[in-house]
Amino acid sequence: MPARLVHHTLLAALVGLLGACAQPPRADSAAATAAAAPSASTTPAAGRTSHAYFAGGCFWCVETAFEGVKGVKSVTSGFTGGPEKHPTYEQVSAGITGHYESVDIAYDPALISYEKLLDILWHNIDPTQGNGQFCDHGKQYRSAIFYRDSTQERLARESKRRIEESGVLKAPIVTAIVPAGAFWRAEEYHQDFWLKDPERYHSYREGCGRDKRLDEIWGKDARRGSLPH
Repeated sequence: MPARLVHHTLLAALVGLLGACAQPPRADSAAATAAAAPSASTTPAAGRTSHAYFAGGCFWCVETAFEGVKGVKSVTSGFTGGPEKHPTYEQVSAGITGHYESVDIAYDPALISYEKLLDILWHNIDPTQGNGQFCDHGKQYRSAIFYRDSTQERLARESKRRIEESGVLKAPIVTAIVPAGAFWRAEEYHQDFWLKDPERYHSYREGCGRDKRLDEIWGKDARRGSLPH
């Protein structure tokens, strides 16, 4: 893991040894994921594809929060939130762009709602951490919801308000809710990393303390809606 990434002091050595999301880039180039045009219909048509852009720290782990969920067609690791075109992993991980490590969730709204996707996201992140997520620190690892139309914005803000009113969290929510821009696909070796190198994926996840922290803040609802990987 590049030395320029700042990690939690107690976990830095372990995560660095295991190799977290921060790995040197390969020759693959990032490509933009085409944005799906929002439909005017209030009833989702079967087979239609919509997109949700979320950030929640290491995109390896955010990917698995949605992989295999009914109605989710694909989950792509990449970058969004910044003005730079065709960002590389090296640039984003160094914190020299405005981009976040993010995922593009392609889903069938007739089978799963955007509200359900939001619920899965909330219960797989620490919404109260402002300097990154878990052991990964830096603006590129912060949590965010990138809304693609006014409906997504409304639903995101409503879901945030419900969590705040529930009192389950003991600190303010700092997850950003901001307009979506272009989404740039990360290098191929990052896609489905949990399948390509499951031992390293699980070692990183444990070493970063992700699940331990999720259990602390969400209790029995930690990872709600996700499948085990």
